[in-house]
Amino acid sequence: MGDRVKSYAYALLAVALWSTVATAFKLSLREMDFVQLLFIATAVSTVVLFGVLAFQKKVHLLKEQSRADLGRSALFGFLNPCLYYLVLLKAYSLLPAQEAQALNYTWAITLTIFAIIFLKQKASWRSGVAIIGGFIGVLIISTRGDVFSLQFTDPLGDALAVGSSLIWAAYWVLNMKDKRDPVLKLFTGFLFGCVYVTIALLVLSEPVFPSPFGMGAAVYVGAFEMGLAFVFFLKALSLSDNSSRVGSLIYLSPFLSMVFIRFILDEPIHPATLVGLGLIVVGILIQNIDKRPTTR
Repeated sequence: MGDRVKSYAYALLAVALWSTVATAFKLSLREMDFVQLLFIATAVSTVVLFGVLAFQKKVHLLKEQSRADLGRSALFGFLNPCLYYLVLLKAYSLLPAQEAQALNYTWAITLTIFAIIFLKQKASWRSGVAIIGGFIGVLIISTRGDVFSLQFTDPLGDALAVGSSLIWAAYWVLNMKDKRDPVLKLFTGFLFGCVYVTIALLVLSEPVFPSPFGMGAAVYVGAFEMGLAFVFFLKALSLSDNSSRVGSLIYLSPFLSMVFIRFILDEPIHPATLVGLGLIVVGILIQNIDKRPTTR
């Protein structure tokens, strides 16, 4: 199997895993609150990422990090998994899965804005299309298509779902400046994140012993959404001779996710969700023509 085929295989595997995330979040949240879910998932993902480091024979890199590296990891861990997932999972606890998932996809547009402001990247007409399309898409989704009424289905949930994209964009802008091994950065960040999330659990919630089903769903989130999906996608990009083409596959996941939401969660898909999500994704695709993508 050539590198190109392997690249697409890894990318599609990552897309398939990310497509199940919204459903897994909602199933888990039926059994526990959002902080408890994050605690279990973060612990699992940290173990999984260490396993990946060991499998890749990169554990020795842990000793080669400087104090500055560890300081950056401490910041990364606060942004993701701690703050990002606290905000995102709270949004999922308030909103229908389709709405939270679609609004969270504005991360790519937010990243564009951040790159222009903080990385001094040149604004283009493609960037303008993505930003305008994303803004209109958010309005359509959050008002269920009744844009001119500005009556949001759940203002707090909508604000949290969109706000999570700001945190994610800040996290990736900072990551772009850190040249360490990607899996090493993920693991050390999540290790710090475990400490922060444990404190959040003690302050905002309490330890829980969920049902076997709830525990299984939380473990799935930690192992795949927070862990292996990122590793698979990074592997796909490293094997690809056209990272933009491979990276565009990521935008299949929100639409495939709607299938799981409809048939597993039994949540009717509102037409406004598909229209708004379509605007967001088309804008992102136009913006990313011939560009190297960032991971979600």
